[in-house]
Amino acid sequence: MKRWLLAIAIMVGLLALSACAGEEKATPAPSPTGAARPATDQEWDRLVEAAKREGKIAVITSARGDVARKAFTEAFQKKYGISVEYTSASGGENTARIKAERAAGQYLWDIMVAGTAPFLDELKAIQAFDPVEPTLVLPEVKETKSWKGGALDFVDKERQVLVMSTYSMPALIVNTQMVNPSEFKSYKDLLDPKWKDKLAIEDPKVGGAGQSQISFFYYSKELGPDFVRSLAAQKLHITRDAQQSAEWVAKGTYPICAACSPHTVREFLRQGLPIAYLSPKQFKEGGWLTSGWGNVMIMNRAAHPNAAKLYLNWLLSKEGQTELNPIGDFFSRRVDVPAPSGMEAWQASIEGFWPAYTADGLKQVFAAVPAFREAFPD
Repeated sequence: MKRWLLAIAIMVGLLALSACAGEEKATPAPSPTGAARPATDQEWDRLVEAAKREGKIAVITSARGDVARKAFTEAFQKKYGISVEYTSASGGENTARIKAERAAGQYLWDIMVAGTAPFLDELKAIQAFDPVEPTLVLPEVKETKSWKGGALDFVDKERQVLVMSTYSMPALIVNTQMVNPSEFKSYKDLLDPKWKDKLAIEDPKVGGAGQSQISFFYYSKELGPDFVRSLAAQKLHITRDAQQSAEWVAKGTYPICAACSPHTVREFLRQGLPIAYLSPKQFKEGGWLTSGWGNVMIMNRAAHPNAAKLYLNWLLSKEGQTELNPIGDFFSRRVDVPAPSGMEAWQASIEGFWPAYTADGLKQVFAAVPAFREAFPD
């Protein structure tokens, strides 16, 4: 009897142990506190901390006005607590400043945002920039699906000048009280004798919208050098001041600007003055594309290298590109950033238009300058 009771007790004990073992096996081990973050996130965290220790970023740009200053500074400063030293001047002035500083052994800037002429050759010649791609960290910036054409767009083969924005330029700027916009179907209509002594342009001998527009005429199969010389014979009024060219048209001093920057026109439009852009779509010869001031570079020997890297990634993100929208004349190449409300639909990049901002386009522009000096003497 005792043996029988002992056997039952042993069996009960074994069953209990088996049940406990099964329960232990079924119960998952507690997960460690705070799972490891992706390597990219860890790299980003380290970059943010290093940038905050530097505490400052120095940005030099040719984007003008208080709206531009706010776009390039306020959101970034608020998000990261890093101050932005912001300097704005013309492309030529910025180029001269950087060349003089570097000649004196001073490396004061981190990020440059500017047009492609005249700085490109001059600053690249003194090795002012570093390649952009090694500084990119954020997946939303590096992923090509984020960008038009499925790729990051660079001006140069060294991939140091990244194109953030492209758009088509107005064909002409006109005073609507003095000009019937619908009468223009070709740029050759500018050669009508009635427009003699009534046309303005920005000086094609120096970098800017005037130079690119006249270059487009010069290389166009339908127009060419003969057209440029005939246009010059119309007694054009030439200025190097974009504000002045827009004022001439808005006030009726000269009713047409045949080669002008659109940047200052928007303010006159807001004031209700009789000034308008003409779309290149209504001209049979088409038009040309620009990147405007929308090119970004990271400076060689940046003054604040970590802050520069952080700022560049932020600027190229959806958030950063959206901040630039209110400046005007900025069509981001990011596919997830809406077109700015102040620009016309036709100003989006048009396939087949001459890309004046590319390396080949710039070579063509620079090659034509001697012919412009001859056609448009001082």
